[in-house]
Amino acid sequence: MNTGPTDDRLAIRELIEHYCNAVNQRDAALWGANWAEDSEWNLPVVPGMESVKGKAAIVTAWVESMKLFPFVNMMAMPGTIRVEGDIAHVRSYTAEVAVMQDGTELRPRGQYDDVVVKQDGRWLFQRRSFQALHGE
Repeated sequence: MNTGPTDDRLAIRELIEHYCNAVNQRDAALWGANWAEDSEWNLPVVPGMESVKGKAAIVTAWVESMKLFPFVNMMAMPGTIRVEGDIAHVRSYTAEVAVMQDGTELRPRGQYDDVVVKQDGRWLFQRRSFQALHGE
């Protein structure tokens, strides 16, 4: 169930949209702009990326991982957004298509459980924790 002010929930939906757009455009600066400085990204499905801490390290890890895929398309849809002041707990579902260097196509489906924070009037990812639901 979604809770909190509609304006905040809309802004958080737009954060998720900006994130996907940056992935699809392969734009590291745009992608990195979605993260708080002291953020954490948990990707237990990727060895070495079980817990990446700090915006700079997160962006570096993303740039390196994107080199493995000449093509990526990511779509996401929020499932729940619960706003409590300047912190929100968000669950979203992802559908991706990725092509590896050898031409292998992946179509994973996943779930992000996030903590987002409002800083200087803008919502940012504080912690993103991914789990694979289906596929590669």
